[in-house]
Amino acid sequence: MKQHLIALDLDGTLLNNDKIISDRTLKTIEAARKAGHIVAIATGRPYRVSRQFYQQLGLDTPIVNMNGALVHHPKQPNWDHLHSPLPREVAFDIVDTCYDFGVQNILAEIMDQVYIEFQNNHEITQFFQAGTESPAIFGNMKQNLATDPSSVLIHPFDDRIDSIRNTLTERHASIVDHRKWGAPFHVIEVIRSDLHKAVGVQKIAKEYDIPQERIIAFGDEDNDFEMIDYAGVGVAMDNGIGELKSMANEITHSNHDDGVARFLETYLGLPQTILTK
Repeated sequence: MKQHLIALDLDGTLLNNDKIISDRTLKTIEAARKAGHIVAIATGRPYRVSRQFYQQLGLDTPIVNMNGALVHHPKQPNWDHLHSPLPREVAFDIVDTCYDFGVQNILAEIMDQVYIEFQNNHEITQFFQAGTESPAIFGNMKQNLATDPSSVLIHPFDDRIDSIRNTLTERHASIVDHRKWGAPFHVIEVIRSDLHKAVGVQKIAKEYDIPQERIIAFGDEDNDFEMIDYAGVGVAMDNGIGELKSMANEITHSNHDDGVARFLETYLGLPQTILTK
């Protein structure tokens, strides 16, 4: 079997409903790597809250974070990384939009530094602070944000998600792209226009000289559209949104039913992992 690049979304895809990588999936990915295939993570998460899974998989490849706003190699500091921040003045306009509509919280990230507008939701603030070496900076974003952010994240009230996204499109369509996370929180992520996971996956494929037709990509949400479309083999999870499943080349089992492992075992001819209780 020729070498393939396997690009893996995390939430709703590689991670099951308990937010862990199942034993079967771990063993299957290990078998894929031993067979010579390249495995990379492509996620909306920042690196600090995806690092644990990178380490758990024993990866030594570049990683795509923040939906393509940051592509870097954790083990090679001098690797030709990609960081494409959002203009700060645009970020401030987005903050104003959030105040117009009313939101639960607003967050911004500069690489791995976190800025959080409100200290009113312990669960989400704890999630976004996880793994960071610098404490989060709380308070007025327009006063605290000194440079262009990698991304802005909006934690909206559920009934205002569509209205906020429509307004972002009307006001900033030429400058920003925005995507909705399905899990672990319903967050709208705003990044610089024309950035998406496929940008990072393409860069990684070039690094390993893997042609497009030998890229296998897995996803479940609207931030996976471009990656699934770009990959030679775009695989949607059964728990994924309908639009993604309709455009994918293949549909596998759900994230909680070892969908990634099941597909790779069959497609790459890997041994099926039988786990005993």
